[in-house]
Amino acid sequence: MAFLDDLALIEVLLALAAALFAYGGVRVWYAIRSNDPASVRGVLRGLGVPLGAVGVLTLTIAVWGETAWPFPAADGMAGYNIFFFDPLALLGLLLVAYALVATLSLKLEYVGLLAFVSGAVTMFYGWTGYTASPAFTKDPLETFLLYLAFGAAGLTAFPATVVVDHYLGRAESGRTPFAFGQARRAGAGLRRVNARAAQPVAPGVAVPAPAASVSADPAPEGSFRFPAWAQTLVLLFPLFAAIAAIAAFAYFGVTLPGHLGAGAAGAP
Repeated sequence: MAFLDDLALIEVLLALAAALFAYGGVRVWYAIRSNDPASVRGVLRGLGVPLGAVGVLTLTIAVWGETAWPFPAADGMAGYNIFFFDPLALLGLLLVAYALVATLSLKLEYVGLLAFVSGAVTMFYGWTGYTASPAFTKDPLETFLLYLAFGAAGLTAFPATVVVDHYLGRAESGRTPFAFGQARRAGAGLRRVNARAAQPVAPGVAVPAPAASVSADPAPEGSFRFPAWAQTLVLLFPLFAAIAAIAAFAYFGVTLPGHLGAGAAGAP
């Protein structure tokens, strides 16, 4: 079987996916900070189309690599389908799953959990390839950093999606997101009102009007707060996605000249 060198295309697909996630993640953070659930949904759906297209192509290449790459061990290339195309298949599956979830407005946390597991696996693949002897690539450190960056993005995707799901679930139902603890304070206030109502009243003494009951859900208009811990969980994902995009572009710049030079040397 003829050898097809599609490394450059794979690196570009990695960079595209990471860059889209980084940009979309920041847009989602800003929309939540502005308390605009409609814009959050719009960003998530908008990302579904380009990420779905990148995911289909990525998954197609990964499946091809898994089945067509296993060359004989004598060629010194056995195992490359595992090292390169296993993580690529996980990424393609993740991108397609995200596109479906975003289009159907389903919960993101399950895709986030898929990203978390895939990220952990990708980190382990990167570490195994880096410590292998002989090394799987001529650029073992750059390859390890690439795997590490994408793995970190996957790990931080899960808490980010949990926060976004919480915000959308409460905001779209008319409740105040991140209003933890208000219900307990409101309940205490109601108990105090009820206690006053149960007190005996002397004849001829006007009964004071009961204080207005405090309702924590929905909260008064303008009481929305985006806590620092929630903002951090949301922003960590686009931060590591941006690092992954930079790593993919850098890896592209390191490896492409050598591969093109090898191709030119073998040209008729």
